[in-house]
Amino acid sequence: MHSPLSPLDRRILRLLQHDADLSAAEIAEKVELSQSPCWRRIHRLQEEGLIERKVALLDRRKLGLAMVVFVSIKLSAHGRRNLEEFEASVVGHPEVLECYTMAGASDYLLKVVARDIAGYERFLRDHLLGSPHVQEAHSHITMSEVKRTTELPLD
Repeated sequence: MHSPLSPLDRRILRLLQHDADLSAAEIAEKVELSQSPCWRRIHRLQEEGLIERKVALLDRRKLGLAMVVFVSIKLSAHGRRNLEEFEASVVGHPEVLECYTMAGASDYLLKVVARDIAGYERFLRDHLLGSPHVQEAHSHITMSEVKRTTELPLD
């Protein structure tokens, strides 16, 4: 359990979500705090797990990954072993950026990237539909990206 976030903690987290390359000194200046107490706050936020990690966001298009597909998956059986095996297989595929268990008509929702439609079809046929646990897969191919962010609302 983490302690309640102060307005200052929220400001620090907003800055880090926007640019994780900012130094403690730069953050301290922006939030009008001296460097040492700012560093301690950042360290506490990391210790409490509010800051999981710092990563670089890559431009998928410049890396040749033009396709984004959301795939709803329905499993053929729902035993614990089937769920665990399916989840382990999904984790092993770098094309799958996100995977969620779902309530409702489908069991999982995947966010998948591929170079093109042919690349996605290969992934779908060879991996998803090749899994003995998958009964149905429904692909929702994106046409354009309206909004994409990793920044969480902190208000």
